[in-house]
Amino acid sequence: MEDQKANGASPETKGLNAYVLIFMLIVASVALTYVVPSGEFERAEVNNYTVVVPGTFESGETNPLAPFDVFKSIHAGMVKGAGTIFFILIIGGSFGILQATGALDSFIRMVAWRMRNYPKLLIPILMFIFAAMGSLMGMSDETVIYVAIVVPLAVTLGFDAITGFAIVMLGANVGFLSAVMNPFTVAVAQGIAELPTYSGIGYRLIIFVVMYTAATLFVMWYAAKVQRDPSKRVLGNFAHMAEGGTLERPEPMNKRHQLILWTFLMNFVVLIWGVIQYEWYVEEIGGLFLLFAVIMGLIGAMKPGKIADQFVDGAAALMNGALIIGLAQAILVIFTNAGIMDTILYHASNALDYVPTALTAVGMFVFQLFLNFLVPSGSGQAALTMPLFAPLSDMIGVTRQTSVLAFQFGDGISNIIFPTVGYLMAALALAGIPYGKWLRWFAPFLLIEIVLASVFLIIAQMIQYGPF
Repeated sequence: MEDQKANGASPETKGLNAYVLIFMLIVASVALTYVVPSGEFERAEVNNYTVVVPGTFESGETNPLAPFDVFKSIHAGMVKGAGTIFFILIIGGSFGILQATGALDSFIRMVAWRMRNYPKLLIPILMFIFAAMGSLMGMSDETVIYVAIVVPLAVTLGFDAITGFAIVMLGANVGFLSAVMNPFTVAVAQGIAELPTYSGIGYRLIIFVVMYTAATLFVMWYAAKVQRDPSKRVLGNFAHMAEGGTLERPEPMNKRHQLILWTFLMNFVVLIWGVIQYEWYVEEIGGLFLLFAVIMGLIGAMKPGKIADQFVDGAAALMNGALIIGLAQAILVIFTNAGIMDTILYHASNALDYVPTALTAVGMFVFQLFLNFLVPSGSGQAALTMPLFAPLSDMIGVTRQTSVLAFQFGDGISNIIFPTVGYLMAALALAGIPYGKWLRWFAPFLLIEIVLASVFLIIAQMIQYGPF
């Protein structure tokens, strides 16, 4: 769920602490108020959303904030981001209940066992399952669990550890970055950009199909390569299973697990209906996930106390990312209080005037791609950048929906390349795959993803991907 569970893993990886980084940005933001003059654009309501009116910028005097505002802004940022913070925690708690029922784990094990005699079909089927979970429920941290299941399966079937690792991680990743209905990225970013929740879903479905197909073909090509030449296999921690290894037959899925999975599917059916019919937003979506999670817990014969405990555990796994959202909002509080947000928008739009319009969205994507190294949290990154990118897109002729697309691509693609992403490093360690070897293996497909993302962004710009 959510990259790093909206940073469910520790925000500190290899000495880089996301909290310290954002606190430094807060300090720098207060320092900026001493040198950047205030300024303001006129704003207007167009089709029920607020837009900046180009050509109306008026510069003012500097409005320096006191040093104590560094600390005051953190509380104000938490309050400002409360809606998003609690939405993330409720979704995390709901998925915690689902995970505790064991239904998802049972389903993956069942599919793996039934496909053991059809290894070439195993790759596209399992990758589709993980891609769907990445796209619909923002699965990311949970991939570590499935790496422990699929990697030894792949080694036993004559593939290698990288094949099994890629089935899980690359499958979930292309789903996550396509974000058909990802509650942690596209829903949060669209809310900040004042777009209807899950609007533009048709284009994202096309992106999902293309990205999934490209990833599957890439993994199948590599799997066939190591099958032809076993000397090229990377076996990691499962070398003992390469010769004579056997799969353990899992317990068959019981009726409770089957009913839980059908209930989980029904959750998304109701969600789509509510968003389309009644324009549901985070309050209703969060309530829906919680309602269905409780139902799934009861179906799974969990006692009320157990359901509550699992909800707390699931929410706790997302707490780091939730706090990052609040800290990111503190920067925006500072910019707003000092009146320099519009000044930054003004100069940023002037700089982008020199970039061809067709490539402006690609520039946004590249910025988001590298920012994820420092802020490896999808919802946190959305909270940090979308308040700036949404009005900026209005000024430079990029639709807000396209700016959200640039964000989801930049955030999603980088989730399985940067060492600051905790669950990636944990999964690599579990599989026994050196980080450098994974990076070299993934580099060709990284280029493919970047090219495809750029093409989709250029097309989005050409068709004025909307509704606005």
